[in-house]
Amino acid sequence: MYLCICSSHTNPVWVTKTRLVLQYNADPSRKQYKGMMDALVKIYRHEGIPGLYRGFVPGLVGTSHAALQFMTYEGLKREQNKYKKMPSESLLSPLEYITMAAISKIFAVAVTYPYQVVRARLQDQHNNYSGIVDVIQRMWSNEGIEGFYKGMVPNLVRVIPACCITFLVFENVSRLLLGEYH
Repeated sequence: MYLCICSSHTNPVWVTKTRLVLQYNADPSRKQYKGMMDALVKIYRHEGIPGLYRGFVPGLVGTSHAALQFMTYEGLKREQNKYKKMPSESLLSPLEYITMAAISKIFAVAVTYPYQVVRARLQDQHNNYSGIVDVIQRMWSNEGIEGFYKGMVPNLVRVIPACCITFLVFENVSRLLLGEYH
Protein backbone atom coordinates (compact mmCIF):
# COMPACT_ATOMS: atom_id res chain seq x y z
CA MET A 1 0.00 0.00 0.00
CA TYR A 2 2.81 2.38 0.95
CA LEU A 3 4.51 1.81 -2.41
CA CYS A 4 1.26 2.58 -4.26
CA ILE A 5 0.89 5.87 -2.38
CA CYS A 6 4.52 6.68 -3.05
CA SER A 7 4.05 5.93 -6.78
CA SER A 8 1.02 8.20 -6.95
CA HIS A 9 3.06 11.07 -5.55
CA THR A 10 6.23 10.49 -7.57
CA ASN A 11 4.78 9.62 -10.99
CA PRO A 12 4.68 13.27 -12.13
CA VAL A 13 8.39 13.49 -11.29
CA TRP A 14 9.10 10.35 -13.36
CA VAL A 15 7.12 11.77 -16.29
CA THR A 16 9.05 15.03 -16.02
CA LYS A 17 12.40 13.25 -15.82
CA THR A 18 11.59 11.09 -18.84
CA ARG A 19 10.43 14.10 -20.87
CA LEU A 20 13.55 16.07 -20.00
CA VAL A 21 15.80 13.16 -20.95
CA LEU A 22 13.98 12.52 -24.23
CA GLN A 23 13.73 16.09 -25.47
CA TYR A 24 15.78 16.98 -28.49
CA ASN A 25 15.54 19.51 -31.30
CA ALA A 26 14.68 17.13 -34.16
CA ASP A 27 11.18 18.60 -34.32
CA PRO A 28 11.01 22.29 -33.37
CA SER A 29 7.21 22.14 -33.11
CA ARG A 30 7.51 19.81 -30.10
CA LYS A 31 7.38 21.27 -26.63
CA GLN A 32 10.81 22.04 -25.20
CA TYR A 33 11.31 22.21 -21.47
CA LYS A 34 13.72 24.53 -19.68
CA GLY A 35 13.79 22.53 -16.47
CA MET A 36 11.72 20.49 -14.05
CA MET A 37 9.20 23.15 -13.07
CA ASP A 38 8.79 24.33 -16.66
CA ALA A 39 8.17 20.73 -17.75
CA LEU A 40 5.64 20.10 -14.96
CA VAL A 41 3.72 23.26 -15.84
CA LYS A 42 3.76 22.60 -19.60
CA ILE A 43 2.74 18.97 -19.23
CA TYR A 44 -0.13 20.00 -16.98
CA ARG A 45 -1.24 22.83 -19.32
CA HIS A 46 -1.09 20.74 -22.50
CA GLU A 47 -2.11 17.31 -21.21
CA GLY A 48 -3.73 17.90 -17.85
CA ILE A 49 -3.56 15.49 -14.92
CA PRO A 50 -3.56 12.44 -17.24
CA GLY A 51 -0.30 13.69 -18.77
CA LEU A 52 1.36 13.75 -15.37
CA TYR A 53 0.22 10.18 -14.71
CA ARG A 54 1.31 8.55 -17.97
CA GLY A 55 2.87 5.20 -17.14
CA PHE A 56 1.31 5.06 -13.68
CA VAL A 57 -0.12 1.53 -14.03
CA PRO A 58 3.19 0.03 -15.21
CA GLY A 59 4.81 1.90 -12.33
CA LEU A 60 2.55 0.05 -9.91
CA VAL A 61 3.80 -3.22 -11.35
CA GLY A 62 7.27 -2.06 -10.42
CA THR A 63 6.40 -2.19 -6.75
CA SER A 64 6.74 -5.97 -7.02
CA HIS A 65 10.46 -5.61 -7.80
CA ALA A 66 11.59 -5.32 -4.18
CA ALA A 67 9.32 -8.17 -3.08
CA LEU A 68 10.77 -10.48 -5.74
CA GLN A 69 14.30 -9.45 -4.86
CA PHE A 70 13.93 -10.02 -1.11
CA MET A 71 12.02 -13.28 -1.57
CA THR A 72 14.76 -14.59 -3.87
CA TYR A 73 17.57 -13.39 -1.60
CA GLU A 74 16.08 -15.01 1.50
CA GLY A 75 15.36 -18.23 -0.41
CA LEU A 76 18.95 -18.39 -1.65
CA LYS A 77 20.25 -17.90 1.90
CA ARG A 78 18.04 -20.73 3.19
CA GLU A 79 19.08 -23.05 0.37
CA GLN A 80 22.78 -22.28 0.88
CA ASN A 81 22.56 -23.09 4.59
CA LYS A 82 20.59 -26.24 3.81
CA TYR A 83 23.28 -27.25 1.30
CA LYS A 84 25.96 -26.63 3.94
CA LYS A 85 23.84 -28.55 6.51
CA MET A 86 23.75 -25.49 8.77
CA PRO A 87 20.82 -23.88 10.61
CA SER A 88 18.89 -21.49 8.34
CA GLU A 89 20.01 -18.43 10.31
CA SER A 90 23.73 -19.30 10.17
CA LEU A 91 26.18 -16.63 9.19
CA LEU A 92 27.43 -16.88 5.61
CA SER A 93 30.60 -15.50 4.07
CA PRO A 94 30.71 -12.02 2.52
CA LEU A 95 31.20 -13.60 -0.92
CA GLU A 96 28.07 -15.72 -0.41
CA TYR A 97 26.02 -12.66 0.56
CA ILE A 98 27.36 -10.71 -2.43
CA THR A 99 26.62 -13.58 -4.82
CA MET A 100 23.07 -14.01 -3.50
CA ALA A 101 22.43 -10.27 -3.65
CA ALA A 102 23.59 -10.16 -7.28
CA ILE A 103 21.52 -13.19 -8.28
CA SER A 104 18.41 -11.84 -6.54
CA LYS A 105 18.82 -8.44 -8.22
CA ILE A 106 19.31 -10.02 -11.66
CA PHE A 107 16.19 -12.12 -11.16
CA ALA A 108 14.05 -9.19 -9.99
CA VAL A 109 15.27 -6.99 -12.84
CA ALA A 110 14.71 -9.71 -15.46
CA VAL A 111 11.12 -10.18 -14.29
CA THR A 112 10.17 -6.53 -13.83
CA TYR A 113 12.32 -4.61 -16.34
CA PRO A 114 9.75 -4.65 -19.16
CA TYR A 115 7.42 -2.46 -17.09
CA GLN A 116 10.12 0.24 -16.99
CA VAL A 117 10.42 0.22 -20.77
CA VAL A 118 6.63 0.34 -21.20
CA ARG A 119 6.37 3.17 -18.65
CA ALA A 120 9.11 5.18 -20.36
CA ARG A 121 7.46 4.77 -23.74
CA LEU A 122 4.12 5.91 -22.37
CA GLN A 123 5.86 8.99 -20.97
CA ASP A 124 7.74 9.75 -24.22
CA GLN A 125 6.49 13.01 -25.74
CA HIS A 126 7.69 11.98 -29.23
CA ASN A 127 5.27 9.09 -29.63
CA ASN A 128 1.53 8.85 -29.25
CA TYR A 129 0.26 5.66 -27.67
CA SER A 130 -3.38 5.01 -26.85
CA GLY A 131 -2.40 3.08 -23.72
CA ILE A 132 -0.46 0.18 -22.27
CA VAL A 133 -1.86 -2.39 -24.69
CA ASP A 134 -0.90 -0.20 -27.66
CA VAL A 135 2.69 0.15 -26.36
CA ILE A 136 3.01 -3.59 -25.79
CA GLN A 137 1.54 -4.51 -29.19
CA ARG A 138 3.72 -2.02 -31.08
CA MET A 139 6.86 -3.03 -29.21
CA TRP A 140 6.16 -6.73 -29.80
CA SER A 141 5.43 -6.32 -33.51
CA ASN A 142 8.30 -3.90 -34.21
CA GLU A 143 11.04 -5.16 -31.88
CA GLY A 144 10.06 -8.54 -30.47
CA ILE A 145 10.98 -9.62 -26.98
CA GLU A 146 14.27 -7.67 -27.19
CA GLY A 147 12.34 -4.41 -27.18
CA PHE A 148 11.12 -5.08 -23.65
CA TYR A 149 14.69 -5.43 -22.38
CA LYS A 150 16.39 -2.47 -24.06
CA GLY A 151 18.91 -0.93 -21.70
CA MET A 152 18.73 -3.75 -19.15
CA VAL A 153 22.45 -4.59 -19.20
CA PRO A 154 23.60 -1.02 -18.45
CA ASN A 155 20.91 -0.89 -15.77
CA LEU A 156 22.27 -4.08 -14.17
CA VAL A 157 25.83 -2.72 -14.32
CA ARG A 158 24.54 0.33 -12.45
CA VAL A 159 22.40 -1.38 -9.79
CA ILE A 160 24.18 -4.64 -8.94
CA PRO A 161 27.18 -3.11 -7.11
CA ALA A 162 24.92 -0.95 -4.95
CA CYS A 163 22.66 -3.92 -4.26
CA CYS A 164 25.59 -6.13 -3.22
CA ILE A 165 26.99 -3.48 -0.91
CA THR A 166 23.56 -2.80 0.60
CA PHE A 167 22.87 -6.46 1.37
CA LEU A 168 26.38 -7.08 2.73
CA VAL A 169 26.14 -4.06 5.02
CA PHE A 170 22.60 -5.06 6.06
CA GLU A 171 23.69 -8.59 6.99
CA ASN A 172 26.72 -7.41 8.93
CA VAL A 173 24.96 -4.60 10.78
CA SER A 174 22.04 -6.91 11.60
CA ARG A 175 24.39 -9.50 13.07
CA LEU A 176 26.31 -6.83 14.96
CA LEU A 177 23.15 -5.35 16.45
CA LEU A 178 21.82 -8.78 17.36
CA GLY A 179 25.16 -9.67 18.96
CA GLU A 180 25.60 -12.73 16.78
CA TYR A 181 29.25 -12.19 15.74
CA HIS A 182 31.58 -14.55 17.49
